[in-house]
Amino acid sequence: MHSMIAEDLLNQMIPPLKVSDSAGKAAKWLEEFHVGQLPVLENRLYRGLITEADLLDHEHPDEPLTNVAFGFAEVHVQRDQHFYSIMELAIQNKLQLVPVLDDKQEYLGVVTVGDTLAAFGQLPIAAGQGGILVLSMEERDYSLTQISRYVEENNAKVLSAHVAQDEHDPYKIRLTLKLNTPNMARITATLERFGYVITAQFSGAGEVGENEQERFDGLLKYLSL
Repeated sequence: MHSMIAEDLLNQMIPPLKVSDSAGKAAKWLEEFHVGQLPVLENRLYRGLITEADLLDHEHPDEPLTNVAFGFAEVHVQRDQHFYSIMELAIQNKLQLVPVLDDKQEYLGVVTVGDTLAAFGQLPIAAGQGGILVLSMEERDYSLTQISRYVEENNAKVLSAHVAQDEHDPYKIRLTLKLNTPNMARITATLERFGYVITAQFSGAGEVGENEQERFDGLLKYLSL
């Protein structure tokens, strides 16, 4: 099962272009790989994304990409960033894919929105129908049966669960839960009382901060396009 960080969601089928590649090659690849954007590299460093729109006005297919204006140089995630960061960037920038860089800022690959959603499974389809909790814990404390029991004691159910290694601590794991309720205050209180650390929560209800709400709503809108 996929974990929820960028490095584990890399799509190896989509190749990057080089700044020395021609505008014609970029156009051909966009069509061939059925994507709206492709990353452009100089050596191993990420320089931005080239889009169909960038190439439309370009009349010289033989010219290298160094002569084509393209953007999104700042749009990328680090290898250990979570599912939500990838989705947020994709939604904000209306992108199908997000480049992933390593600690030296060198290019590792791309994560596509489709792959990210597939790794998580179908999210709640309308605001108010569910919530997502991300917990951090030591590996030895992980028991889905026990955690599900705490959730059920608060009249809710775990719809799906994903376990990933915590990128900052080899002895810890991160558990992402999809719940059938947007009202998670009592559930989080119960879990925290038993020593679980809640690192993120997203809800269709307005009980979390406005920012979190906007991110959740953005994700739901994106999914229903």
